[in-house]
Amino acid sequence: MVKIKPFKGIRPPKEYASEVASRPYDVLNSVEAKKEAGEKSLLHIIKPEIDFDPIADEHEQKVYDKAVENFRLWQEKGWLKKDAEEYYYVYAQTMDGRTQYGLVACCHFDDYLTGKIKKHELTRKDKEEDRMKHVRNQNANIEPVFFSHPANAEIDAIVASVVKGEPEYDFTAADGFGHHFWVIKDRAVIDRITDIFANMPALYVADGHHRTAAAALVGSEKMAQNAAHTGKEEYCYFLSVIFPENQLKIIDYNRVVKDLNGMSAEQFVKALDDDFVVTCEGEAIARPSALHEFTMYLGGKWYRLKAREGRYDDSDPIGVLDVTILSNLVLDKLLGIKDLRTDKRIDFVGGIRGLGELEKRVDDGGMAVAFALYPVSMKQLVDIADSGNIMPPKTTWFEPKLRSGLVIHSLE
Repeated sequence: MVKIKPFKGIRPPKEYASEVASRPYDVLNSVEAKKEAGEKSLLHIIKPEIDFDPIADEHEQKVYDKAVENFRLWQEKGWLKKDAEEYYYVYAQTMDGRTQYGLVACCHFDDYLTGKIKKHELTRKDKEEDRMKHVRNQNANIEPVFFSHPANAEIDAIVASVVKGEPEYDFTAADGFGHHFWVIKDRAVIDRITDIFANMPALYVADGHHRTAAAALVGSEKMAQNAAHTGKEEYCYFLSVIFPENQLKIIDYNRVVKDLNGMSAEQFVKALDDDFVVTCEGEAIARPSALHEFTMYLGGKWYRLKAREGRYDDSDPIGVLDVTILSNLVLDKLLGIKDLRTDKRIDFVGGIRGLGELEKRVDDGGMAVAFALYPVSMKQLVDIADSGNIMPPKTTWFEPKLRSGLVIHSLE
């Protein structure tokens, strides 16, 4: 039911892997990227605005052209080389002593368009078009998307067997996360992996909704331009890393708000009492310990907010989410924030930064109040995707992020 295929990966020789590999384009700004990029870094290809002085607007045509020039140059210099045969790859990541193992494969754009690759977030047309320009110009998927698949014992066994061998790449990045990479060359194993996925009912987008949409739309464009299209062309496929859903961990995605909508701190805490059991925890950082429980930093103190019974619907896959409860009962009802995507009074802080970052944002005076949420579960994500629903904005934060540059997929 799900179509995947092996591919001839374009990737760094072993001795260059840690230098070429970079953080993905959307987790650091241009100034950070320029500071972080070494000579061989993929950041020169995925954020080529850093090669201009001063840093250029990333949407200028000269920047897209620079990306193409750098991709060609990296191959000419031997920092990226194309495998001679089509392979699958295993990419493992280690964070805080926990390792997750993903299969690097190419997925078919038609599976996304027909809903076999299921999403849980809305995409924006402007961001889709930006990513599409990169794919069109490079005629390649430079960065992978992050998918999950239903747990499968045979895939687990295959991967376990592969990783007993010597890894092609094995390094720890500056952020302390480990990255490990193996090449699967056994043709019988490759064919079996393809067959197993052909019997899977669906895949799920974990991270990279805009890259997924862009890759699928470019595939559709190329199909329309090819009168002899068969559905087996390389452009029909795009680069992904697919992890078993039972290995993935979603971390919290928190909120900070600039003002209390005209209320004093005392008035705001009193207003919260209608829908929450509110407990002052003092100055020590307090973390939510269960679903439907939030912690709040306000006026130098932490509070625990437990949603009262009857204020949410456990039978509604969207209504039961803590992001929905907070949005309905606090952000909208009390603070007047109606649209999380457009309201400038709210900002979002990934849990990887820690709850100390919430304190910092409030204590610096830029924000008035911060809310920490209990993380969404993979089961909640899958239930929502299976039901055809869409999560509210900024609900899931996956960590560690995929390193870009370990392998690239050419559409040629």
